[in-house]
Amino acid sequence: MGRYLIRVATGAWLFSGSFNRVQLWLVGERGEAELELQLLPARGQVEEFEQDVPQDLGPLQFVKLRKHHSLVDNAWFCDRITVQGPGALEEAAFPCYRWVPGEGLLTLPEGTARLPGDNASDVFQKHREKELKERQQIYRTLEIALKRVYTLLSSWNHLEDFDQIFWGQRSSLAEKVHQRWQEDELFGYQFLNGANPMLLRRSTSLPSRLVLPSGMEELRAQLEKELQNGSLFEADFILLDGIPANVIRGEQQYLAAPLVMLKMEPSGKLLPMVIQIQPPSPSSPTPPLFLPSDPPLAWLLAKSWVRNSDFQLHELQYHLLNTHLLAEVIAVATMRCLPGLHPVFKLLIPHTRYTMEINTRGRGQLISHEGVFDKAMSTGRGGHVQLMHQAMAKLTYRSLCPPDDLADRGLLGIPSALYAHDALRLWDIIARYVEGIVHLFYHRDDIVRGDPELQAWCREITEVGLCQAQDRGFPVSFQSRNQLCHFLTMCVFTCSAQHGAINKGQLDWYAWVPNAPCTMRMPPPTTKEDVTMATVMGSLPDVQQACFQMTITWHLGRRQPDMVPLGHHKEKYFSGSKTKAVLDQFQADLENWEKEMTARNEQLDLAYEYLKPSNIENSITI
Repeated sequence: MGRYLIRVATGAWLFSGSFNRVQLWLVGERGEAELELQLLPARGQVEEFEQDVPQDLGPLQFVKLRKHHSLVDNAWFCDRITVQGPGALEEAAFPCYRWVPGEGLLTLPEGTARLPGDNASDVFQKHREKELKERQQIYRTLEIALKRVYTLLSSWNHLEDFDQIFWGQRSSLAEKVHQRWQEDELFGYQFLNGANPMLLRRSTSLPSRLVLPSGMEELRAQLEKELQNGSLFEADFILLDGIPANVIRGEQQYLAAPLVMLKMEPSGKLLPMVIQIQPPSPSSPTPPLFLPSDPPLAWLLAKSWVRNSDFQLHELQYHLLNTHLLAEVIAVATMRCLPGLHPVFKLLIPHTRYTMEINTRGRGQLISHEGVFDKAMSTGRGGHVQLMHQAMAKLTYRSLCPPDDLADRGLLGIPSALYAHDALRLWDIIARYVEGIVHLFYHRDDIVRGDPELQAWCREITEVGLCQAQDRGFPVSFQSRNQLCHFLTMCVFTCSAQHGAINKGQLDWYAWVPNAPCTMRMPPPTTKEDVTMATVMGSLPDVQQACFQMTITWHLGRRQPDMVPLGHHKEKYFSGSKTKAVLDQFQADLENWEKEMTARNEQLDLAYEYLKPSNIENSITI
């Protein structure tokens, strides 16, 4: 006869409790026992029971659960179950953190992470194989749907008319954008630290697509001088070339593929030097170049075309594809290839919370039939899908790893490049955390090479999820601990910090619609002299489109009410003091970095806070 102390923790989420009766079994090395518990889980509560078991179960391996229902299947969200057995020095923990289905039998293994092949008994191997087989039936790749929709359109006549929708909850930075959006300095700043800091690169030569006609020798000399000084930068939107533009309520919308050349002053200010809105073509072998010295409205319209193009690439390439959809590939592969016992599963699962759910909603509301892109964005009605196909073909492993990406773009060591500085710092902090966990379980490189579940996970991501991406640097196998750590750091960084940097800025930089117009309603200008206010207002979004942009901007950019900051998930998937110590150190590193960042930002006119740890969601949830 042995006495067991059982604690059952129910989630604190709304409706987590249940009126249905729950049945439990304890499974040990030497036997199994059904517990005679009258368990009725209450939200946010830990229920404690003592039970006498007539047989010696030995070390506990599993807890089995079955939730019954009579007339109504009342859901139950179980956090975790812990069991203190007779003579045991420590509690055995059985993490759950999921909804328990009605009538089905759910088996929870003891929480110690286990690699395949290092099990004391084959019961764990059978469990992980059964778990993966079931998961692979549930988690599958989803497809993107296309559509078209017509909406009622209105028009307005002056830039001040946008004030009619610039009200309600907005940030202090959004107000500064409202006041200063026409300034060249703020235009350049956004390439470094705005909503999309991913396109700018230092020039190593004058771009071949930049056409400098005769009479512009002075401009060429200025560009050459900045190039020699290492202070010439470029933002090239050539990915938009050839993408079909939307038609909204029968009205043709327009896209361009601008090229912007900028110079960095010794003070760190990044200022535009020239804008070429369209690449050369047979019909326009010498497209017009727009300069800061041009008539103010012509220069403003040229910058608006750049900001519209940046909006499209930001939302589709760098936000949707490079964070949301990449995180979904990671999440699906994790669910299909790694059982709950696997240490990499336990490491990654907190960083996949709600990701597939928000992506499913995004497909249904943003990019699908009658979604927001078709209603208001110049890339809607199929152009957005074509753009993502082309962006996917250019997606490289190096571009997802800040140390490599920032080096490739020549952005290392620039004091005013705040995203670059903060991304590198967070990458290093996450890398130390990942390495700490990995080294607890993989003591040598050959253990990494010999893990079949890990290698299957790698192949699933590169060959299936990313469509044979090994030719773009993604691994198809892991040969060393260092290689594994680097890849896992990319996964965690993408699912948390990178999404924070790309998502949070929408509320600040896109709320004032003229700074980032979601669509353009007139063709790009071919001359500078004929640009009037009517041209500018006729090009910018109309009332209906601007309202869509404002609404979506607020929804996507706001802080979520159940936000979980980076590294502070409450779920305890790992058991043991060693993994807890690694997580504790991770949290301490994040806290120290937050203090440094806060002190720095107090000295800045425009504080950069998107990579402040307390602002970064632990997973992609919006």
